[in-house]
Amino acid sequence: MLKTADHLYLQIAENVEQLILKQVLKTGDKLPSVRNLSEEQGVSMSTAFQAYYHLESKGMIESRPKSGYYVTYSPRRMPELPKQTEAVKKPSEVTVHEMISRMYLHGSNPEILKFSSAVFPVAQLPAARMTKAMVQAIHRLPNGGLGYDTPQGNEDLRRQIARMSIGWGGAVTEDDSVIAAGCSDAISLCLSATTQPGDTIAVESPTYYGFLQLAENLGLKVLEIPTHPLTGVDLDYLDKAIPKFKVKACLFVTNFTNPLGACMPDNHKQELVRILEKYDIPLIEDDIYGDMYFGKERPGLCKTFDKNGLVLLCNSFSKSLAPGYRVGWALPGRYKEKVLRIKRNRAISSPSLPSAAIACFLENGRYEHHLRGMRKILHTQFMRHLQAISDYFPEDTCVTRPGGGFVCWIELNPKINTFELYEQSLKHKVIFAPGRIFSLQDRYTNCLRISYSNPWSKSVEDGLKTVGRLARKLMS
Repeated sequence: MLKTADHLYLQIAENVEQLILKQVLKTGDKLPSVRNLSEEQGVSMSTAFQAYYHLESKGMIESRPKSGYYVTYSPRRMPELPKQTEAVKKPSEVTVHEMISRMYLHGSNPEILKFSSAVFPVAQLPAARMTKAMVQAIHRLPNGGLGYDTPQGNEDLRRQIARMSIGWGGAVTEDDSVIAAGCSDAISLCLSATTQPGDTIAVESPTYYGFLQLAENLGLKVLEIPTHPLTGVDLDYLDKAIPKFKVKACLFVTNFTNPLGACMPDNHKQELVRILEKYDIPLIEDDIYGDMYFGKERPGLCKTFDKNGLVLLCNSFSKSLAPGYRVGWALPGRYKEKVLRIKRNRAISSPSLPSAAIACFLENGRYEHHLRGMRKILHTQFMRHLQAISDYFPEDTCVTRPGGGFVCWIELNPKINTFELYEQSLKHKVIFAPGRIFSLQDRYTNCLRISYSNPWSKSVEDGLKTVGRLARKLMS
């Protein structure tokens, strides 16, 4: 639970934020002084100051020397939402685009400002605690972890995963999960267990380009499902498409999709499971962003409503804790034995030490505390990025409103080709993810994905200003 002081300042900040969002308080309005706020709310001056500091860090208010705090955020100035994406006529063979390779190539240059990477800065991860957990793991494991782990993976970690499942309404045991080398590996194992080369899988549109590359590697066809930027995949379309296109499996990010940031409502998740049961086809559910929510409660999962083992839940600690450890996991349901057999054939077992270290970290009870800090930071950074996009990008720009995760989707004027914009921005040492890489179709060429995981700074603001200025030039 939050400490009382933390709870109070966040509650006060949220109340003021709601007044700003509802335009009861408008841009330029002066807020009560810190002293007056503390007296009105019956809290200490320190708590009142923390509430204002929290809002200031989000870019919603500003402090003016010898004058007080003023509202700077205006919802009226915020860009519109993109519309739901359109359907495609048929499944597509997968090809890997050259621009993905270019993005990875430039992404390794430390001199380039990267809005393309959906990862939390390593400097803000709990390095000291993870080092301590690694030392504990070395002492705990037989022979210091030099031997093979079991194919299913570290039992202590699987026990911690079972404990964590309570947070999304799960009722699993350590015997239900399989440890993998990151979330992508977990998804690959699950896709391999549920499909054969030549099969068609359904994905969101736009979808994470890594899914398209994975499908190509496995010889799968891809059907892109129309997706709403707030609520996720169009379930009515999916229901008709499954028999029409002989879909053998679905691969969806149900919480804070990459790149749209959409979060499927829980009643939609329940309906999706009903559709899967009707056709007896599996869902690989990627929940890698589920813990990065900005609201009061963690969103649910399709896995919660799964009674027949058709949902294969995949996740990892790569986004939240230790990217370099490459520790992910799957709850494969009825496909567990097949997943295990494929894993044994591919890799024999998982690396012992990283899994054991994360298990030790989770045991000390600090993970939720760490996640709370991440969520606050990401929410604040999203608000800052959204405000800057509103200020610096062309007026007809549309932007999604993710309720969690690391990324938002920007739709520019159709005249703008975002790969051309990428090349222009690269000359100024700024990169993002062009929209074209998130589809197999010739679409989203005027869109881009921005990650707001970079800590807010003048260089980040200047980078967004540069991209916006170059976008305006391409319109002229």
